[in-house]
Amino acid sequence: MEEKIKIIPLGGLGQIGMNITAFECGNEIVVIDCGLAFPEDDMLGIDLVIPDISYLKENKKKLKGLFITHGHEDHIGAIPYVIKDLGVPVYATKMTMALIENKLKEHALEDEVERRVVSYGDIVNAGKMKVEFIKTNHSISDAAAIAIHSPAGIILHTGDFKIDYTPVIGEPIDLQRFAVLGRQGVLALLCDSTNAERPGFTSSERTVGKALEGIFNDNSDSRIYVATFASNIDRVQQIMNEAKKHGRKVIVQGRSMVNIVEAASELGYLEVPENTLIGVEEVSRYPDEQLVIITTGSQGETMAALNRIANSRNKRLQIKHGDTVIFSSNPIPGNEKAVSKVINELTQQGANVIYQDAHVSGHACEEEIKLIYTLVKPKYAIPVHGEYRHLKAQSNLAQSLGIDKKNIFILEVGDTLTLSNKEAKKTNKVKTGALFVDGLGVGDVGNVVLRDRQILAENGMVMVIVAMDEESGLRLGEPEIITRGFIYVKESDSVMLAMKDVVSETLKNLEDRNVKDWSKCKSDIRDDLGSFIWQKMKRRPMVLPIFIEV
Repeated sequence: MEEKIKIIPLGGLGQIGMNITAFECGNEIVVIDCGLAFPEDDMLGIDLVIPDISYLKENKKKLKGLFITHGHEDHIGAIPYVIKDLGVPVYATKMTMALIENKLKEHALEDEVERRVVSYGDIVNAGKMKVEFIKTNHSISDAAAIAIHSPAGIILHTGDFKIDYTPVIGEPIDLQRFAVLGRQGVLALLCDSTNAERPGFTSSERTVGKALEGIFNDNSDSRIYVATFASNIDRVQQIMNEAKKHGRKVIVQGRSMVNIVEAASELGYLEVPENTLIGVEEVSRYPDEQLVIITTGSQGETMAALNRIANSRNKRLQIKHGDTVIFSSNPIPGNEKAVSKVINELTQQGANVIYQDAHVSGHACEEEIKLIYTLVKPKYAIPVHGEYRHLKAQSNLAQSLGIDKKNIFILEVGDTLTLSNKEAKKTNKVKTGALFVDGLGVGDVGNVVLRDRQILAENGMVMVIVAMDEESGLRLGEPEIITRGFIYVKESDSVMLAMKDVVSETLKNLEDRNVKDWSKCKSDIRDDLGSFIWQKMKRRPMVLPIFIEV
């Protein structure tokens, strides 16, 4: 009987973030990555978005392990929220595992999750499947591609990657291993599509070092802030090296930045130059031209260190006229407004803000993607990681390299693609979706709650309070109306009186018809008052009738 393998994306397609994919062969499933997404503008009050893993919970007995490509939030962020439901070991390289362990500690789960650190070249037995970790380059240390050796054939997942021949830390991507797998025969390639629309090659991380050197030289008499992703250890290393070269002390700000710098230093991924790192409490001991502050907040995050500094909410660090602030990252799609806001605030306070030429991407451009396809020679191409336009761009690249159009699959979240050497086809859809994390609640806020929040945010609320006699069920007195976010009551007496008249008339009609069902009464109040407000003001606030027994 011909062996088959199913590829089931549970997140990460048609969107940025929330990457998680299941690979099912016979009665066994391995899962690659388990990331989160950040809330969109209309997700009011939501902190994080994580994937719905109902399919994995329904097939828990088949699960063999969770295998992680690298330590970015969109690949590990959901682990603390779902790992208890999965109940499987987590496999990751050393630096990636350190970041996962930090998350597990925050959720008091470090003693409940089996963790296994792997090295490049290791092959983990997962029943019929064997899972291999392969060295790649990305904007975080210890990134890996994953090859699944299954009875149906080899499935290769690149993870997020670029080809960097001169990385700051560690070795270049193991292109030789990709070529060896290509010669053995790769059934399917799942390749990072994030930069598939960009021609050429992604620049080496070392080019940022040259840009930083120029900026440090040009701003030798000012204090320098550098905002970047905490996870980009290569970038942090170059900033520290440049600070040492120019005789500057380094202060690290932002909880995630402090945690990652500590972890990377302990594991040997970051070499902190001697007598360079100081605490923020020592800032007054050094003149401005001898200080560099490495901080989080390059994406304009409200609670990040740079935002707090820009808004004078940091007791020890405040922007001075003449400070230089470097944004060493590009805005993630959707964050442009937040980044622009912070840049404006910094500029208004007299800072010289630099937000160009101090960043390179961690994702492969067209020519790098072509090189991977040329080495791997997959039978089937499955673009991953990105919005539809990114997936489509990679599909076009694959076609240009000679892969038959019918062997290229742009999947949607929940699709099941069943592969064998003879054929590949979509067979069915599984249950997927997004769960919202709001404070300590996971999944308890759904679309209905979000819709209510949106109505409240856009149009406000009108509460109608009606006192009812506990024994007779008759109304006592006139209804009371309270508004929030709808109108300014002190200047809207006529509107408030008119609304009260509408409610009183509705209650009188209900009494005349001897209607005592509170649900019916509330529904009529909502309908009548809602219609009146729309006709009068063209607004649709939330109308909330409340009956109180006295």
